[in-house]
Amino acid sequence: MIAIIDYGLGNLSSVHAAVKRLGFETRVTNELKCLEDSAKLILPGVGAFGDGMNNLKSLGLIEPLNRIVIGQRKPILGICLGAQLFARESFEFGRHQGLGWVAATVERLPDEGLRVPHVGWNDLFQVKQSMLFEGIADDALFYYVHSYYLKTDDPGIVKGECEYGIRFSSVIQQDNIFATQFHPEKSQLAGLKLLENFLKGP
Repeated sequence: MIAIIDYGLGNLSSVHAAVKRLGFETRVTNELKCLEDSAKLILPGVGAFGDGMNNLKSLGLIEPLNRIVIGQRKPILGICLGAQLFARESFEFGRHQGLGWVAATVERLPDEGLRVPHVGWNDLFQVKQSMLFEGIADDALFYYVHSYYLKTDDPGIVKGECEYGIRFSSVIQQDNIFATQFHPEKSQLAGLKLLENFLKGP
């Protein structure tokens, strides 16, 4: 079973529909037993970083997720805000502490000459090999909706990038932790293939 973590923010129904379409049993949940018993986790996200962390905290999910993801090394995919919550801290509307699973900060996209938020279809440059990219063309486009991005301390964990004013991290892979700044569930066939690669992978 694939657990889609419900923490009050996120594109839950679209992610659930995409995973179900791929033939996987899935449940939108914040119940600890379901998270522990699942094969893999997905943390979607739409909204503000501070709200996301506050919601995880109020639901009592931070310590259990640390145990499941870091201690037990269960695979997890973060999408958009969900990906950003993996970082050490964010500077969105103040300074907020993140889960700290990835050595990164969450920074605002520069808005010089470009509209922020960044909304729409854009490139995914596959800069390093990843199982997420199996069967996906180098020129495949993905759907983005965001004003902030993950700025990592370690370029080795950056597997994909996008260019919008600056070149920023759009796919991160660190051991059992996977993150996409774009929304694979809204990215048609290429997005479904990336989700399938995560769900079928080790």
